[in-house]
Order: sequence, then C-alpha cells, then structure tokens
Amino acid sequence: MKTYKYLCSILLFILVSMSCSLTVAEASLPSSESITERLDALPQLRGASIAVSIRSVQTGEILYQYNGDKRLSPASNMKLFTGAAALQMLGPKHTFHTEIHTDGKQKWKVLFGNLYLVGKGDPTLSKTELDQFAKALKEQGIDYISGDLIGDDSWYDDVRYSIDLPWSDEQTYYGAPISALTTSPTNDYNAGSILITITPSDSIDAAPLVQLTPPTTFVSIKNKARTTKPTSKPTITLDRNHLTNTVLVVGEIPRAYPAVKESIAITNPTNYTLTLFQESLEEQGIKVLGSLKRGEVPNKTIRMMDRASVPLEQLVVPFMKQSNNTIAEILIKEMGKKGEGEGSWDSGLAVEKRVLTEMGVSLNDMVFRDGSGISHLNLTTANTVTNLLFVAQDQPWFHSFYESLPVAGIEEKQIGGTLKGRFIDSPFKGKIVAKTGSLTNVSSLSGYLENGRKKEYIFAIMMNHLSENQNGKEMEEKIINLLFNE
Repeated sequence: MKTYKYLCSILLFILVSMSCSLTVAEASLPSSESITERLDALPQLRGASIAVSIRSVQTGEILYQYNGDKRLSPASNMKLFTGAAALQMLGPKHTFHTEIHTDGKQKWKVLFGNLYLVGKGDPTLSKTELDQFAKALKEQGIDYISGDLIGDDSWYDDVRYSIDLPWSDEQTYYGAPISALTTSPTNDYNAGSILITITPSDSIDAAPLVQLTPPTTFVSIKNKARTTKPTSKPTITLDRNHLTNTVLVVGEIPRAYPAVKESIAITNPTNYTLTLFQESLEEQGIKVLGSLKRGEVPNKTIRMMDRASVPLEQLVVPFMKQSNNTIAEILIKEMGKKGEGEGSWDSGLAVEKRVLTEMGVSLNDMVFRDGSGISHLNLTTANTVTNLLFVAQDQPWFHSFYESLPVAGIEEKQIGGTLKGRFIDSPFKGKIVAKTGSLTNVSSLSGYLENGRKKEYIFAIMMNHLSENQNGKEMEEKIINLLFNE
C-alpha cells in the first residue's frame, strides 16, 4: 500500500509538472483589445504618434499591431535596415582598406617622388595604424620624401554630409563629415572626430589642462575655461567655429573633479588624416619636402602597403551597440561603390533598397534619406521593421546581426551598448535584444524579446511628435510592460 501511494504521488507530481509546462508553452499576449485599451489609457502618450508591431519569432505572424502600418520616423532604428543590407550585399567578411602608393623610386635614403595615402572607406583607421605605416617606411631606409604627400579619397564622392543633417549637429561626433580617407580617435570608431579631454588644474582660477586624442596640430584650442573650488558645479562646454578646426573651451571645472571627455567632429577629414600621417612620419624622422594635398593616385604606381580593417561581422558590433552614425553612412557609400561603382548616398540607398527587396522585405511604406536615421524625413512602419527582423533570421549572417544588437541592462559596453543603463531592475534585463533610436521628439525601440514565460517575440515601438516633457525611453519601458503583461 505504501508503495502504491508513493507511486501515485510521483504520478501526480509528473502530471502537475506537465500541466505547468503546458501552461508556460501556451502562454500568449494579452488580448488585442486589452493591450489597445491600456495604450490608449497612458496619459504620457497624449498628443504623440505611436506605432507598435509584434510578430511571432517562429512564423512571422503579426500577433498585435497598433498603428502598425502608419509611417513614422524611425530615428536610429534605420540602422537595422542599413546593417542587414550591408551584411547581405557586402558579406560578413568584407573589409575596408587603406593603402600606401608611390610614383617614385627610392635611392639611398630618399624616396624620389610622391607618396600617396589612399583611403577606401576604413572607419577603423587610427593614428596607431598611421604610425605603423611610418615605421615601416623608416625600416625601408627612407628619411626623405622629395615629392608631395597626397591623400586620395576618391573611393567615395566628395559630398561630406547627408542631405538632412541638421546644422546644429555639424560639430558633434555623430554628425562628422564622411570621407573615404578618415581617422577615428578611439576604438569606438567615431571617424572624422577628435577626443578632447579637460582636466582641472591644481590651482583655483587657473586654466584647466586640455589634451587632444590623437595629439595633432590640425586642431587648435582656445582655452577660456577656469578651475573653480571643489564644491562648485562643472559648466564646461566646447564649441567649434563653423568650417574651421578651432575649438573654444569655456566654462568652469571644479578642482579635483574627474576629467571631462568629449568627442567633437572636425572639418575636412581627408586633410585631418593627411596631417596625422605627416606627423607620424616626422615622429619617425622622415621629412616630406613637398606639400600636403588631396589628389588621385595615378594608374602606374607601386603599392607599398595595404592595411585591412576588421571584417564587417566584427564592425557591426560598435556600429549597432553604440549606434555609430559615421559607420552607417560609410556602409551606404560602400554599398553604392560595390553595387553601382559610385560611392554616394544616392547609389548606396538605391542598392540598399534593391537588396532588401530581394531578401523579401516590403519597402512600399518606406522613405530612405540616409543610413543612420539622423534625418527626420526617413519613414517606415512598425510592421515593416518587424518584417525585416523576421526575414533576417533566415540569413547566414543573422548570428552576427543579432549579436550586434544592444542587450537590456547589461553594463558591459560591448554587450549592453545603448541599452546598458535601461531595464536594470526589470524582469526584462538581459531578455531584450534591440536597437534603440533617438531624435528630437522621436524615440524607437525594436528587436527581439523573451518574456517572463520564456516565449520569444519580435517587436517594434515607434513614437513621434513627443513633447519636451514626454520621456520616450520611460514610455517604451511602460509599453513593454503593458504588451507583455509583466
């Protein structure tokens, strides 16, 4: 009898467990009516335009939509389309190159002729790589270059800014000019910018120390800032004069306050890179007897060196995690160069649309203006975004694409990215893998989600026409909670 009761207890436990498992597996979203009522009841959304789309990861079926076919500005969710198209068209192993050419010959310690620095769009080129080029030339026994140091940026066209870039973003690192020959100050790869560090002085009223990364004479600093008592508030601001590379530093920084760091865009990234390379040559004891100039490498030259970037499957990580605008626009021009022989926005966007259409993404409701999403005139629908994210799953490069997206609440920069400070105390921490988007009066969040019941969804949330007192990111978190019934 005891054995029988024991077996019955085990059987009952198994049945209960199976019942619980069945409940978990069959758990679903709240009813559409319930979700819509909850969204309509949110006072924070009054006056704003909002669109929501949720699809099944397995089937692509739309499980819920709220204005799902309404065209809105996606902000940096536009990078989802750019990244997918680039991985599809260029391939995960695609690299960007920087080359050294000469039209002369070396005799004794002199290179008789010109030296060409040829850029082919590499956003990862830094002063370190330029130093390595210079060191290699020194090791070849070169002390003098009799001709000019010439920068060739003809791989792309000479249009530096996307069509709708706001004038107020001209000096920001995320609004940097685009060139095929450009340089990044750090491994965040904000190409076409320079990092400025302001450190307080030990003396009250003294000017703080201002340092450039990389150090260069290309950018000049006017330091009007001062160090104040430790209890004061920091008010440091940077301002670069229009069409110049003179940066004005003003404001106050308290003594013993941590260093203030800010990246700022430079003008003329080609000449910036050329100047850095000349300074690298000088550091190796190599003197350029000619001038620095922009030009195209002749057909008959000797290619002395070739440096390749990391492959695209690795580059998409800083691109997506940190929402890097410069990489986005470079990818557009690179697709244009490879697909139509012209490294321009027009050609690149045409290639992008063709590639996405061939993948099965319907673009009838989209307007493409750039690759980064910085234009308010980019338009798409929430249903189109979730369609892209569903279609992407069947591509051979999907793992790289998925791994490049920010992960909610994970503090490590290369994992959490732009979501590292969000959903920290939420059940969705680590369960939302998504691209963020922010513009003035615009906020978006789209990606993949595993809710508390372990069922995955594809989702897109887009909000436009937010007022100044409407916190888009806070509202996204409220909507996530409403949608997935947490």
